[in-house]
Parts: sequence; C-alpha cells; structure tokens
Amino acid sequence: MALELTLLLLAASVLGVVAFRFANLPPMLGYLVVGILIGPHALGLVPDTREARYLAEFGVVFLMFSIGLEFSLPKLRSMRRIVFGLGMAQVVLTILAAMVAGFVFHRFLSHWFDISLAGAFALGGALAMSSTAIVMKLLAERGELESEHGRRIVGVLLFQDLAVVPLLVIVPALATQPEHLPAALGWAFLKAAAILTLLLVGGQWLLRRWLHLVAKRRSHELFILNVLLLTLGLAYITEHAGLSLALGAFVAGMLLAETEYRHRVEEDIKPFRDVLLGLFFITIGMLLNLSVVMQQFGWVLLALLLPTTFKLLLIVALARWLGATAGVAIRTALPLATAGEFGFVLLNQAGGLQLLPEAMMQVVLAAMLLSMLATPFLVQYSERIALRFGAGEWMARSLALTQLATRTMATERHVIICGYGRSGQHLARMLTQEGIAYVALDLDPDRVREATAAGDSVVYGDAGRRETLGAAGITRAAALVVSYDDPQSALKVIHFAHEIAPRLPVIVRTQDDADLDRLLAAGATEVVPEVFEGSLMLGSHALVLLGVPLARVVRRVREARDSRYRMLRGYFHGADDPAEFEEEGHARLHSITLAPGARAVGRPIGELALRELGAEVTAVRRGGIRGADPSDDMVLAEGDVVVLRGAPEALERAEERLTQPG
Repeated sequence: MALELTLLLLAASVLGVVAFRFANLPPMLGYLVVGILIGPHALGLVPDTREARYLAEFGVVFLMFSIGLEFSLPKLRSMRRIVFGLGMAQVVLTILAAMVAGFVFHRFLSHWFDISLAGAFALGGALAMSSTAIVMKLLAERGELESEHGRRIVGVLLFQDLAVVPLLVIVPALATQPEHLPAALGWAFLKAAAILTLLLVGGQWLLRRWLHLVAKRRSHELFILNVLLLTLGLAYITEHAGLSLALGAFVAGMLLAETEYRHRVEEDIKPFRDVLLGLFFITIGMLLNLSVVMQQFGWVLLALLLPTTFKLLLIVALARWLGATAGVAIRTALPLATAGEFGFVLLNQAGGLQLLPEAMMQVVLAAMLLSMLATPFLVQYSERIALRFGAGEWMARSLALTQLATRTMATERHVIICGYGRSGQHLARMLTQEGIAYVALDLDPDRVREATAAGDSVVYGDAGRRETLGAAGITRAAALVVSYDDPQSALKVIHFAHEIAPRLPVIVRTQDDADLDRLLAAGATEVVPEVFEGSLMLGSHALVLLGVPLARVVRRVREARDSRYRMLRGYFHGADDPAEFEEEGHARLHSITLAPGARAVGRPIGELALRELGAEVTAVRRGGIRGADPSDDMVLAEGDVVVLRGAPEALERAEERLTQPG
C-alpha cells in the first residue's frame, strides 16, 4: 500500500509539473492542482492520512532550513528601511485588519462564521504571507530582482519569512484558555529564547569543529548525512520543547550560514527541499473539499477579493508613503498581494488546533489557492497595470527618457555600459583614463544616486527596453557592453541593439562559456567568459612564478585570446565534477587513442563527418606534439590522440566511429 501510494504521488507529480512547465507556470502550482485532483474530496485516489501530512511537514522543514541558510545580518542591515519599514508595517497591519474583521464577525455575523480573536490573529498571519518561492523565481526570470520594485519586494518577503518564526511560536500558545493566554505566551517565548540562545551560542562553536572533522574524511555521503541529522535533529528538539519543527530547521540553517560550508550545504540540501516541498503542496491541495467550496462559492470569492485587494492597496499606500512613485508602488504590491506557502503552514496549524471553524478553513484555503494561481499572471501584467493605473507613470518615464536623451545628445562615439556593478565600474574607469566617453545604465537606484553624486556618467534605466537604448544614443555609440551576467537579458539587449543599430559592436560578459555560442549566434561581437579570463590570469601568474619569461607568458595569453576562446571551451570530465555542468550546457572534452586497424586511421578528419554526430575535433596529439584546431584535410595516423568536444552522447557516437575496425 505504501509503495502504491508513493508511485501514485510520484506519477501525479511528474504529470502535473510537466503540464505546468509547458504552460510556463511555477511547478508549485502544479503540485497544488495535483493534490486537489487526487485528494479524498475529488477523485479519492489518495486518502488524507496523518502520516502523509506529517511527511509533508518535512518540506516546510527544509524550506525553513534554506531560509535560515540565506539569513544574512549585513543584508538585513542594508535593507533595513524596506524590511522593517514596508515589510513589518504590511504584516502587522494585515494581522490587525484580520483581528478587526474577526471581531465584527464574532459580534454581528456569528450565525455565518464565528471566529475568536485568537483564530483571527492566526488567520491574519496566514493572509499576511506571500509566496517567496513563486515570486522570487518569477522576478529572477524577468531580470527584475535588482530593479527598484524588485528590491522592495525582496525586502518585504524577507520580513515575512522572518515573521514566520515568532508566529510559529505564538499560534500554538493561542489554543489555551483566554485566562491562561499571557502565561502560555510568556512560557512559549521563554522556551524559544532559552533554546535559541543555547543553540546559537554553544552550537556555533561545536558545529564548526564537527563539520571540519567530517569534511576532512572527504566523503560526500557522510557530509550529507550530517547535514540531514543536524536539520532533523534540531527540528526534533524544538518540536519536543513544545515549539515547531520549522523553528529548529531555521536555527540549523542560521548555524550553518556562519560556516565556510554554507554554499556546499545549500546545493546538497536543494533536492530534498524541492521534492518534499512538492509533497507539502500536494497535501495542501488534498485538504480542499470542492463540494464545500461550491456550496460556499460566494464566500470563497469574497475571501479571495477582500484580502487580496486589501493587501494590494495597503502595500501601495505604504510604498508611496516611503517615497516610491505610483508605478513602482503598484509593481511592488501586485506580486505581494496574493497568498504564500507559509500562509498554508499557519492555516494548517490553526486548523489543527481548532482555532478556525472547518467551514471557514475550506473557504480560506480555496481563496488562498486561487490567489496563488493568479500570482504569475499578476506579475506578467504588472507593467501594463502600473502604466494604466499609476498616475503620472507615463509622464515620469517620458521625463526620465528625455533627461537621458538630453545628457547623451551631444555625445558621439561613446560606449553604452549596461549594468554599473563592479565590472561596469572597472570598465568605466578604463574608458575615462583613455578619454573615451561612456553612458552607463543601471536599475539600482541607490547605486545610481551615489555614482552620480561622485560624478560618474550613470543614469537609471532598463537596458532591456528599446526606448532606453534609443535615449542613450545607441545610433551614435561606438560600442555597447553588457557587463552583468544574465544571458536571457543579454539576448534581449542584443536583439534591440541590432534592430536600432545593426553595425554596432556588442560585447557581453558571462560567468562561463555555457552560453557563448548562443550569444554569438544572436549577434554578439564578442563574449567574455569570466572563468576563462580568470584561468588565463591564474596560469600567467603561475608561469611567471615558475620562471617562464614574461614575454612568452604574454604571448601565450594573447594566443589564447586570439583563438576566440575555442581552446578552453569544454572540460575533461572527472568524478568530482558537479552534475550542474552538463545541465547548464557545458561541453565535455574526451581523448581517444587510435589503435591499429581503426576505421579513422589513414582518413582525413572531414571525411569522418563527426560534426554530424554533434562532436568536433579540437586537437590532435602526434608524437608528443599537440596541434590545436586541426583542419578537415588532416589525415589521422595510428597512435594519434584525438581530442573531441561535445555532449556525452555525441562523444560516444564519435568514439565508436573513430575506433571501430576499418
């Protein structure tokens, strides 16, 4: 029975995620829909058992662990105005509004829904949450994380994630009798403070030394086992202290965040988190009783529209009060107005403690599910909505473009720098030293303000917009440089640049060579992978220290660059290479020695048609001498070492063609 249940959940999950991927929607929504369909209230394929719900809690455990792992005091301090201004005000006022609504229902509408103040508080906490997983993914895909509204959204989500920790402590205490509530809350916070102090003070010292001992064993399996033990062990401790599993996992993440193993842990735990979080969303969908929803559809619609509209208007008002323009305030509010995964956690907790009536649980659950389904569409159309309802947004954008055009009107043969981060700033300084004019575009208002005050030629603008590039004087520019690492955004910039100025040279920076060919095919004049340049500098320093003459080292570096990066595209695969290399499009290199009687011996490289198989010959080593980029006319000989580049499957086919008997 357990195996059948597991197979059913896996099959349903795969189908649901594939369907939502085809529709370009987040997979979390697919899990929710799958849960609704296979749950006990719809098709009835999966019973709603206590064991399934308890297993699903592990998804929340690992999500809280990831949030703890990403917790950063410097980041919190840098965004404190947004986090503790906009974020805290939104959560607190939403909870207060829910308590006022609960009082009204209890006093005047109890014949429909009777809700206590404790239940209203828990409900307000659930409704205050937004979906970190969905919103962050959508913003990242649209390249808006560093935009003005993106920074505000991230700040609010950060406070919501932090607010879950005290809410997970408060909500269970609310289940006690009203006369014992102050004592219950005090005792809960006392236990939480004692456990957190003990773990964060003593645990930090112990954990760092223990992980160091584990890492020295050089066993990947042992390291993962220790991370799982730490996460689930601390979750067990906090649960048995009367708190929650998620609180312990959050503390475990905070402890590991202060060690040098943070990034390794983040990659190791990601598969567990994503799979178990998917199971959590399935079980949430299983809770929904569609027959109750249909009977109470009017209330569901009301529960969807009222909280969503309230959060939308509240965040717009707060953002405007804190200095945002109308358009930025609307773009900030739209993704945050809907429900989130932690809202389900709090709602589930409140339902288990009987703080909310079952009928109300079904109504609110359905409304939250519908609002989450609407999140991608609100984000997708946020620009149009902001321009439609943002008073003066068109005027503000036109004014900004006019100011940009005015600043660049007298400039010719200048360089347009897209992105003014560290790479963009270094380039700007080099151009200034050579007396070459530049105009930099950036979406970080703080960076633009400080750089402008220092006298740098940088303006606020989105390089991925045709009108912005036009205002920056792209038709008069000498070159355009994309200095940030975002291939999707770079492709958009290249497209618009070539539409407006087809002959303009475009230089693009990337992290590695995975997207090099795609960017070159799109029209980039040159693509500069950071990994390649870093390896050149590493090699040149090493050669100089080993006594190789500087002139020879410089010649080697120049030859490597003149080969348009072909020499270092691809890598020889090893057992310790991460799986992400192949998933991200990195080609492999593979060496093949031609044995006597092999089909390739005595034949030109071009005659073998290896490119048709998806592989190419990058070098041939003969008699201890390696020749790079051999021509198609080169005849292979017995004992040659042929170096191939391509995907693993292509390399297998090419090796078979080269080595099979002639």
